[in-house]
Amino acid sequence: MSASYVLLGLLARGPMHGYELKHAYDQRLPRAKPLAFGQVYSTLGRLERDGLVTQAGQDQAGGPERTSFAITGEGRGALEAWLSEVEAPAPYVTSALLSKVVVALLVADPARATTYLSAQQQAHTARMRELTRLKSEQDLTVGDHIAVDYALTHLDADLRWLQSALHRVADLHREVRS
Repeated sequence: MSASYVLLGLLARGPMHGYELKHAYDQRLPRAKPLAFGQVYSTLGRLERDGLVTQAGQDQAGGPERTSFAITGEGRGALEAWLSEVEAPAPYVTSALLSKVVVALLVADPARATTYLSAQQQAHTARMRELTRLKSEQDLTVGDHIAVDYALTHLDADLRWLQSALHRVADLHREVRS
């Protein structure tokens, strides 16, 4: 996900300063990797340099002076172009979990590899339970529900893959040893 396009999308609703953008990001993408204030301001600087946003005014309501930004016509065009592009499935499988499982199968005996895979399954299952409990809370936003569903779907896929790897530990160990 590109922070630039998320910020452009937030600015499409109207001018905001960096502080407001950070909080709108947190509200709309509540389970995403947090966006630091420094990243907001550096991204705004690049967007302004590229003509996608412009300064819309200064505000000093009860605090430090804040510069509001507004999306430009060129910024709206860039946002529309980004939104109309289909996100291609990742061409390569990259995951710390995948790397760890492969290395565990390379260096560990079948019992240790099975222990690792089982522990990983337990961690995934525990996280799924946490997220499932979270879904029952009354004050979740639509963004929360979408993010939790996304996480649950990925955890479920990982669990199915871990189960498949567990069934193949002995075969994979024999393959590595030959």
